[in-house]
Amino acid sequence: MSFNEIHHMKKRISELKKKRNAVILAHVYQRKEVQEIADYIGDSLDLSRKAMETDADIIVFCGVKFMAETAAILNPEKTVLLPDNKAGCELADMAAVEKLREAKLRFPNIPVVSYVNSTATIKAESDICCTSANAVDVVNSMEADRVIFLPDKNLGSWTAEQTEKQIIIWKGYCYVHEMNITAAKIEGLKKNHPSAKCIVHPECHESVRKIADFIGGTGDLRRYAQLENTTEFIVGTEDGIIHALEKENPKKTFYPANTICDGMKKIDLEKVIFSLEKIQQRVSVPEDIGDKARTALMNMLQV
Repeated sequence: MSFNEIHHMKKRISELKKKRNAVILAHVYQRKEVQEIADYIGDSLDLSRKAMETDADIIVFCGVKFMAETAAILNPEKTVLLPDNKAGCELADMAAVEKLREAKLRFPNIPVVSYVNSTATIKAESDICCTSANAVDVVNSMEADRVIFLPDKNLGSWTAEQTEKQIIIWKGYCYVHEMNITAAKIEGLKKNHPSAKCIVHPECHESVRKIADFIGGTGDLRRYAQLENTTEFIVGTEDGIIHALEKENPKKTFYPANTICDGMKKIDLEKVIFSLEKIQQRVSVPEDIGDKARTALMNMLQV
């Protein structure tokens, strides 16, 4: 796609945003050109808060389905659009609500902490939600000594390492972090770039986390890169974050783990334009599910 074509589409999106009184939220794993037309770029927690703060009538969520669902749950009076309704998350799909209900019967009176990377129905069955940025704080906020944590086993085990709470961990995982970012790959990058600090997402396997210099959610990784005096970084998370890191730190060098999330890359500028023009790909959550899920999300935001 030529520069002129991209420029024309960006101009058209700007016009449509004004016409529709819309705001565009984009996760840092989105395509570079999608990040560039967003009003706000961030991680799940940042974008959840921005969704609640906006005065816009329409929220265009450039991410994956569970994120758009979260925005719809927190803003039931607004129109939430997901430019590609096939932008899914395999991790979120690894937690079936029937299985969670069975687990709650096996472990009665034990609170459920669900990662925000979960479906609306899972959130509705949860006591509280969390993100990778606040998982430890959320778990520690629970009065119970044990919690059920789902769906990501790696975030669950990382959280367990930092709390005295006993965590019953689900067996789900993000293929981008679990399968595509290996200890061997990170060791190879460290060998090639011995001066670089290694920063990784807690969804990575324990073997990767053990050889990292810093572990954190996407927002934490961005802040660490800005504050550290080091000028080289090995980045163990989805490659889309590299654009934001380079933009925020033009004098620093970032070496990606070369891993892409298919769901995050489904949205492009043409789909954003179509979504705004036609007010299509609306995301809605049934009221009964939305009310319960909103309680879990609001409990998280109060931690």
